[in-house]
Amino acid sequence: MDEARPGVTPTLAAFLSTGGFGALSICGLGFASLLTDTDVVATRGLGNIAGVVGFCLSVAVLQLLLLWALRQPRPTYGAAAWSAGAVYLAYPFGLALGAVFTGVDPARAVAASGAFALSWFALVLAAAAAIAGWVAVALVRTRAHRPEWPWEREDDDGES
Repeated sequence: MDEARPGVTPTLAAFLSTGGFGALSICGLGFASLLTDTDVVATRGLGNIAGVVGFCLSVAVLQLLLLWALRQPRPTYGAAAWSAGAVYLAYPFGLALGAVFTGVDPARAVAASGAFALSWFALVLAAAAAIAGWVAVALVRTRAHRPEWPWEREDDDGES
């Protein structure tokens, strides 16, 4: 690890935060669907592939954005806002792409994308991305270290 940066490496922070985003957004989408008694993608005839493509694109966009933002000399917490905005735009775009790819009429795909963008589900994804972005920056900026077993520590010779 670079001694000039006391925190977690930017690459590790980006991967950990993206994994957290995946878990938090899946949980959040599930609870939002349960509470509102609606499907995440409510347009009939789209199938599952469109939602999967949208989610995969949002994860990829978040990962790339965090990898870029965390490599700055002093990353700012503004990356959380950028993460939320990027995911908010990426999921509906991926949803429309996935729908068209599976043979759905483009007008129906765009309608489904717009309906998702105006739903509570989009807010859940944006909030999960904002949390992931904030956590990633916090991991890099603080003096956090990777977890270690007691015997890995050099200072106490493995004694508790």
